[in-house]
Amino acid sequence: MPKLSVTARDGSQYEIEGAEGLSVMEAIRDSGLDDLLALCGGCVSCATCHVYVDPAFAGRLPAMQDDESDMLDTSPHRNEMSRLSCQLPLSASLEGLALRIAPED
Repeated sequence: MPKLSVTARDGSQYEIEGAEGLSVMEAIRDSGLDDLLALCGGCVSCATCHVYVDPAFAGRLPAMQDDESDMLDTSPHRNEMSRLSCQLPLSASLEGLALRIAPED
């Protein structure tokens, strides 16, 4: 099970694990971390699972699709490392992925 390093909005750091095949959003939500609302459950119809990914992992992530980019455009907190965590499938290649939960819109 890949481990993730998650920084919450208040700066607290957590190491969580998630089963391969789950999304990063599911792993964070299932860990009990309340900062990630994930209201749509991974349907790319909200941006409540918005995270900032450590640049060192950018090349290991799947390419962003148009619907994800469009949804991130609704957030005033979007930056070049923004991703929707529901669109990031966990795999062994993401072991150690570091990310920070974006501010709430």
